[in-house]
Amino acid sequence: MSFACRHKLDYNNRLIFFYYSGMPLSIVILAAGQGKRMKSARPKVLHTLAGRPLLAHVIDSARALEPAQLLVVVGHGADAVRAAMTDNGLEFVAQREQLGTGHALQQCVAALEPGNDVLVLFGDVPLIRADTLAPMLGTLADAAVCLLTFAPDDPTGYGRVLRAGEQVSAIVEHKDASVEQRAVGECFSGIMLIRGDRLASLLGQLGNDNAQGEYYLTDVVGHAVAAGDAVAAVVVADPAEVAGVNDQAQLAAVEARYRARRAAALMAQGVKLCDPARIDIRGELAAGRDVEIDVNCVFEGKVALGDNVRIGANCVIRNASIAAGSEIKPMTSIDEAVIGRDVTVGPFARIRPGTELGDRVRIGNFVETKQSRLGEDSKVNHLSYIGDTEMGSGVNIGAGTITCNYDGVNKSKTVIEDGVFVGSDTQLVAPVRVARDATIGAGSTITKNVPAGKLSVSRAKQVTIDNWSKPARKR
Repeated sequence: MSFACRHKLDYNNRLIFFYYSGMPLSIVILAAGQGKRMKSARPKVLHTLAGRPLLAHVIDSARALEPAQLLVVVGHGADAVRAAMTDNGLEFVAQREQLGTGHALQQCVAALEPGNDVLVLFGDVPLIRADTLAPMLGTLADAAVCLLTFAPDDPTGYGRVLRAGEQVSAIVEHKDASVEQRAVGECFSGIMLIRGDRLASLLGQLGNDNAQGEYYLTDVVGHAVAAGDAVAAVVVADPAEVAGVNDQAQLAAVEARYRARRAAALMAQGVKLCDPARIDIRGELAAGRDVEIDVNCVFEGKVALGDNVRIGANCVIRNASIAAGSEIKPMTSIDEAVIGRDVTVGPFARIRPGTELGDRVRIGNFVETKQSRLGEDSKVNHLSYIGDTEMGSGVNIGAGTITCNYDGVNKSKTVIEDGVFVGSDTQLVAPVRVARDATIGAGSTITKNVPAGKLSVSRAKQVTIDNWSKPARKR
């Protein structure tokens, strides 16, 4: 059997190498369980880690190995799982009765490409990484089966891996293990690789003569050893990678581990995190040099932070790019926006989809923008709403200004040209254009185009009422 070397980058841009046999690889992800201990109507594999289904994380790691075939075994909530996993290249196999892990893999035999080596993963083990699985692929030159094993701090309840030299001789369940066997620290993770030319025979020997009446994948080891096949094992360096999710407490523990992993990767790149335990990265976060992130920030989708960007506490940023030197002050929400260089946003600002802020723009407290472009050096400092607006450079928007862009049916555009000064508490009723260097007096309602370089005011006449007194409180 010939072997070759592959290499590629994982999601942390680390170079991983792995050897593979001359046979293509099929990966089967078991995702049919109900997850009763989750106390939820949602299928267990659709519960989210970092904002994405558990199963999606496993699929990412599986795809990094570039398999020829990727199968997902579904059962409970099968329709929901299929609907959530719409990625191309997935094949779904139904396990209509939940009769164990061995039974689940048996359901795949007809769908598997003949002769392919088969790697079995679990949809509720989301922290597994491609570079952890890769060494398993190089064991099939000498073995028919390879196990991924780990050494937990407390092995109670786990199946013990017994070895004869370097080879695995058996897996013994905790309840069946002797005192000496329980002293063994190496345990089976459930993840297994089976050589393609031995798959049908080993699966065909599985039986359900046990108290649960189920077909266990672990029995493959005993059948392989009995047939004289070698069984190899690869020990995972970090036991957290093979942690399964069976209840909400375990999900929270996995989430904490995932956050720690992503935080460590950021700090290795030079990002300063005020508290690595209080950051959520629910997507892809790219950061330049000398970036600082305060506590309790959430990053979703694809976010890019340029050099010297500072993010204040309690910000939520989704699908946005923030250029070098900009500061996002605390309690700010940014969603699908482009932020230029040396911009200041917040605190308590809401930057909604379609916003583009030019260089050196200032957005202050309780300002909301949507579907608007603000030119360089413009300022909207307080308590304003800017929607469906094209704003030039050097514009100053006074406190309490609103672009009235919606008439209840249609949305219209406001154009504010360069150098405009808008006084406080102004309403700009779209569609309307304010020409270059115009000034609008405070408290105006503007419904017509404003000429360039002029002062425009729209107010009712001020009147003082004589013989008026304040209302008295009723007894």
